[in-house]
Amino acid sequence: MSDLESVFCRTPPWRAFARRFVVPRVLPRDPAALGAEVLEIGCGSGAMAAEVLRARPDIRRYVATDVDPAMVALARRQLAGFGDRAAVEEVDASGLPFADGSFDAVVSWLMLHHTITWEQVLADAVRVLRPGGLLAGYDLSDSRRGRFVHRVTRSTVRMVAPDDLTAELEGLGLGDVTVRPLGIAGAYRFSGRR
Repeated sequence: MSDLESVFCRTPPWRAFARRFVVPRVLPRDPAALGAEVLEIGCGSGAMAAEVLRARPDIRRYVATDVDPAMVALARRQLAGFGDRAAVEEVDASGLPFADGSFDAVVSWLMLHHTITWEQVLADAVRVLRPGGLLAGYDLSDSRRGRFVHRVTRSTVRMVAPDDLTAELEGLGLGDVTVRPLGIAGAYRFSGRR
């Protein structure tokens, strides 16, 4: 993530975007669909985690992870008010330090394209899902606009085309795979069940 992106994801407009747009449009409508134990890969400032925890009081354990120590520190402050329901760990998404089948859901909010090795990240996310578990999130499509924005912000990315993501999720053995446009800035939401 570039410095500019890092600064933006700490702002009130980003938190408002998470609350008003992402949570209602990306989270499954059925509160039980996420389950009681959720892992977030690439949590950044923790804004999305906070909104998910507010929207879903039935989540018992939400583990937010990020590779950037500064973001981990910020997310810890952001999620401190959720007590034992929230934990934040410094973790590289391409090598999750969790046992197989540890979580009911794994979520990813606008970060896959930042991982470069997104296929490896997805494979590891599927590994830590329990049978029947949900992988869900949203990301930016590989488009001229997306590549331009990241070039301007000097962010190292590997954009993910929706068709490539669909093929990868199905290749990992997930069922009920959906990849659909969100209707803003070329973003799409995705999900699949183990």
